[in-house]
Amino acid sequence: MAGNEASFADFYWWSADGLRLHARDYPGDARKPVLLCMPGLTRNARDFAALAQQLSPEWRVLAVEFRGRGESGYAKDPMSYVPLTYAQDIAGLVEAAGIDRFVAVGTSLGGIVAMLLAGMMPDRIAGAVLNDIGPEIEPAGLARVRGYVGKSSNHPTWMHAARGLQESSGAVYPDWRIEDWLAMAKRIYRLSSAGRVVLDYDARIAEPFRLPGNEAGPDMWRAFAALSHVPTLIVRGERSDMLSAATAERMAASASHSRLVTVPRVGHVPTLSEPVALAAVEQLLERIAEPA
Repeated sequence: MAGNEASFADFYWWSADGLRLHARDYPGDARKPVLLCMPGLTRNARDFAALAQQLSPEWRVLAVEFRGRGESGYAKDPMSYVPLTYAQDIAGLVEAAGIDRFVAVGTSLGGIVAMLLAGMMPDRIAGAVLNDIGPEIEPAGLARVRGYVGKSSNHPTWMHAARGLQESSGAVYPDWRIEDWLAMAKRIYRLSSAGRVVLDYDARIAEPFRLPGNEAGPDMWRAFAALSHVPTLIVRGERSDMLSAATAERMAASASHSRLVTVPRVGHVPTLSEPVALAAVEQLLERIAEPA
């Protein structure tokens, strides 16, 4: 663990179908709701290390890894790699960890799961951050993700991986330097037993995602409405090809407790470390922490 990274414990729990799942558990104030951080489709708990560095130990942060990612078990049935199953897995974590109240922080796929959890556990959700995701997903963004998810990618060194990411995703983060791309590579990839730098997820997560309709699940506007009673932050990357400005504005207009923040010069997805995004998250948490 890097010296400047907040300390965490490993938390493991079991899914209903027998998978051992993993989360990073950063310590925090037990009187406050737990921040339940859920990553994007191909990502893992490392995506939230910087956020946890900022918020722990004032807030307890549980950065989860969906089945098939990071240290969580890979599913025998790839058709279980769908949002409803992920939501059921996370509901199991809430029970296993004895969490009474939580703030759902969901990036992309994680935001879809956050909306589903709001419907499943309306009395436990205290607020939400939806990071560059909404009830309607732009076709261009879906096509782009379908074009790369599940495809093999490996490199001889971390710098090769960083250069590859810069080449493929430079338009998403046009202001990043090579050290930023290297940090991203270390979040997305892992070292294989053969010493190669390989993607840190089960390639079979692509199988259901490539089938029309499986990228979200049920009526997501209805799912989003389940958040209408709690403070909700909608974060959109200015260059996003997944969440349109029109959809984000409709979301903000339809939920009285919501706020929309746009991160300039960033595509899909903001890291939540950007000053405007981090400040908005902290303001949301201040609202949630205020006595009723």
